[in-house]
Amino acid sequence: MFPPKVRLFIPYKDYSQEDNQRIISLYEDLRVADVSDGMDVVGLADVGIVSQDIKALWKDTDNFTHRIVGIAVTARYVPTNKREPKMDQKTINRWYSEISTEAFTKMLFPGAVLVIDANEDGESRSIGSNNIMSWKRLGMVGLVTSGGLADSDEIIHQKVPAYFRRYARGIRPGRNELESVNRPVTIGGVLVRPGDVVVADGDGVVVVPREHAEDVAKAAMPFLDQIGLERMKKRLAEQEKKKQ
Repeated sequence: MFPPKVRLFIPYKDYSQEDNQRIISLYEDLRVADVSDGMDVVGLADVGIVSQDIKALWKDTDNFTHRIVGIAVTARYVPTNKREPKMDQKTINRWYSEISTEAFTKMLFPGAVLVIDANEDGESRSIGSNNIMSWKRLGMVGLVTSGGLADSDEIIHQKVPAYFRRYARGIRPGRNELESVNRPVTIGGVLVRPGDVVVADGDGVVVVPREHAEDVAKAAMPFLDQIGLERMKKRLAEQEKKKQ
């Protein structure tokens, strides 16, 4: 329980993995442009359109493996006001385990999109090739951050979908702190809550409020292009084959 002087006005809502997968299946063939059109149709024009400052680290225009469709798990890093006389290995380890941790890893699941709000944490590289691969192994399908990213060559080689604002080279210890996990964050001017739908491709990132997810997906379907329709046919055929 929080003390009386702490008040949270946006509640956390938990969703079952079954419902998450059901929602993801509605968006698997939709592009960012389709989803944006669907948002317009249901009266959510300009809602969820993430700033163009957040862009794809890499693109695959043959198989579109840079695309992201998933459910938001959120984390927020803030600039630290703590200073250390020496940043030796013992101090670094303490920061990683107590102050600038990756506690959100316990929240990741198959189909999760890790959304990290770290807009003002300067030169902190909250994402690198090693931890992004460990998050992927836990089920993360892609990452969106307003903060810093390093090891870009390796991440591109590993083909982990990542959408980011800037490159950064400094370790987290002594630079930022983990403020919260699975609380509302803002990315590129957009509110993102845990459980919201995140879609990203070469056009950028769009976030669909969970309570409107089904209506938006249905409204977006008529805007599918030929590639999307072919992708849908292939996916449905594969699903039917698995049932037999």
